[in-house]
Amino acid sequence: MSHLTTSIIREEHAALSAMLRSILLLLAQHRRQGSLPDFAVLRAMLFYVDEFPEKRHHRKESELLFPKLRARTPLSRELLDRLDEDHGRGERKIRDIEHALLAFEMMGESRRASFEEAIGRYVGFYLTHMELEEREILPLAERVLTESDWAELDDAFRANRDPLVGHPPEAEYRALFTRIVNLVPAPFGLGVAR
Repeated sequence: MSHLTTSIIREEHAALSAMLRSILLLLAQHRRQGSLPDFAVLRAMLFYVDEFPEKRHHRKESELLFPKLRARTPLSRELLDRLDEDHGRGERKIRDIEHALLAFEMMGESRRASFEEAIGRYVGFYLTHMELEEREILPLAERVLTESDWAELDDAFRANRDPLVGHPPEAEYRALFTRIVNLVPAPFGLGVAR
């Protein structure tokens, strides 16, 4: 049986994966063309990663889902510790990426390779992290959590309202999401604003 929380986590992972892969595709396209990327678009995309997955999605996993799993089973404790550590380092990692992007924008071509390598490592880190959660942690949660656990988790995760999974953006984020979905080319998977 699948619960709302696991569906929301998978949807948010898919949105984040699309965003991260789009960044890599955009960079590859500009490298092939010998042009500089639209730095404002890249900043907006990285801001999304910082605002939603880092501050909302991860916080709920680490503060709600993972403690419930630890309370219900001794299985996967090392993996949960690793994922919590990933969450803890995530905000620092995104700051490093944002700094590398700023260096590329301010210093030009001499910083392109450094930024592209840094974002490539970050995307690889993040995709591996999400894959572990989906392959190991979500199935474990489905097996061991109680209906009471799920009710609390469902209420918390339902409040996430990530616009990239189809929810209307909160008023303060409306311009950001309109900008992202309208400026990122459709073949990169982010569509158009509604």
